[in-house]
Amino acid sequence: MPVMRELMFGPRRFGDLKRGLPGISANILTQRLESLAAAGVVRRRKLDPPASVQVYELTKWGYEAGPIFQAMGLWAARSTQHDPAKPFSPVSLMLSFRTMMDAERARGLSGRIGFRLGSESFLLRIDDGKVTPLRGTVAGADLVFIGDPAALAAGAYGGQPLAALEASGALKIEGDRALAERFVTLFPLPSKAEMPV
Repeated sequence: MPVMRELMFGPRRFGDLKRGLPGISANILTQRLESLAAAGVVRRRKLDPPASVQVYELTKWGYEAGPIFQAMGLWAARSTQHDPAKPFSPVSLMLSFRTMMDAERARGLSGRIGFRLGSESFLLRIDDGKVTPLRGTVAGADLVFIGDPAALAAGAYGGQPLAALEASGALKIEGDRALAERFVTLFPLPSKAEMPV
């Protein structure tokens, strides 16, 4: 599942996958990719010149698992042991934003929000409560967040003020400040599951 998660926004080189999955060895990652390819979930291909590098990508059937990841994300967030302060990969953060956005809170909001998270960039389009994250560029963004995924998660899920995150150097914000302040209020966590007595 973590390998599939990292491929949800398009093809990745082996090294990019390894960086997004720091707890997995190169051998285990190779085995997982081979298993997913044998199952028809992932395919390997070479990019056209001038890149000419090998990448892994989800097949059409692999991408159909997207709603499963969203359902699992909502389910996991209800755990009493869920900790939104734990490390996020950039892809995990984008998937969580797509999953956790409250359409009612985002009603009437439209904008393009860019993210530079380490070596990865994303553009998230919000259109009246619907969200579409895309990997690759922040061109044309009304607002850009720059920093660590965990810092942005602390603002969106942990209620930490953006000004404090900026003052600590964990986050930088360029562009529409009002949009930034509203954006981090769009992701309420669900109520926790009841524990058996």
